[in-house]
Amino acid sequence: MSTQIEQEQAEEQAEADAAAETEESPQRRRLSAKRARAEAREREEQAREEVREAENTVEIKVFRYDPEVEGKAEPRFDEFHVPFFKGMTVLDALIYARDHYDSSLTFRHSCRQAVCGSDALFVNGQQRLGCKTQMAELEDPVRIEPLPHQDVVKDLVVNMEHFYEQMHAVEPYFQPDELPEGEHEEQRQTPENRETVKMSTRCIWCGACMSSCNIAAGDNEYLGPAAINQAYRFAMDEREGEIQKEDRLEIIEQEHGVWRCQTQFSCTEVCPKDIPLTEHIQELKREAVKSNLKFW
Repeated sequence: MSTQIEQEQAEEQAEADAAAETEESPQRRRLSAKRARAEAREREEQAREEVREAENTVEIKVFRYDPEVEGKAEPRFDEFHVPFFKGMTVLDALIYARDHYDSSLTFRHSCRQAVCGSDALFVNGQQRLGCKTQMAELEDPVRIEPLPHQDVVKDLVVNMEHFYEQMHAVEPYFQPDELPEGEHEEQRQTPENRETVKMSTRCIWCGACMSSCNIAAGDNEYLGPAAINQAYRFAMDEREGEIQKEDRLEIIEQEHGVWRCQTQFSCTEVCPKDIPLTEHIQELKREAVKSNLKFW
């Protein structure tokens, strides 16, 4: 019995020792912070040396805001000088600034191939994708801000929750009246119909069009060009069920739907995938009118 008790006590002591090692002492935390500051200074000095040696450099002015840190809650712009190379994008410049000057610089990015839509920004006064926009095509200094008309979470990151809610409001998925009888039979679509909806399928949910829309800026309930484009993608697909198409048209012809669009073309101008958003909205207006026509 005593042997078992001693073993249990030894195990408890081992667990306590492991927990003590896991918890950093105040001195260890101070040393870790000191090392982090030294590494940051070293990275910054390396960046300054690279800037001095670079044949060409670019200056970026980046919007900064962090409501959770005292002294950073007031919006401001920080300037960074970045060595320029052929093919450099806005996202490349931001990553360099973050990795060499300020690791707290916050922005979204993922695929770096204009597919994920996560790095939509307001660059030199226009909505653009950071990974697609060439620095060589912009006037120096390059001013980089978060998307307008969106709540800023931190630095260049905006809250996209409302945008996603609007996208889901149009029920962006197929609801056919009936499915093919065969287990492996396809829901066929004619090449002509595919051409009709092809451009609308390119949407990457970046939110650039919504940010550029003056109507969306003043009407928080307006579905917005991206959501209406999603409705177009399914409503105009010949595989869509007739009942669902009628329901979808009812959604988009509500008070805050297609009729709020004033045909300003701002959404079409900023779309990084060149989707004719304004044209799709007008087409849905025509479909809504036709669905309400009654002949007797």
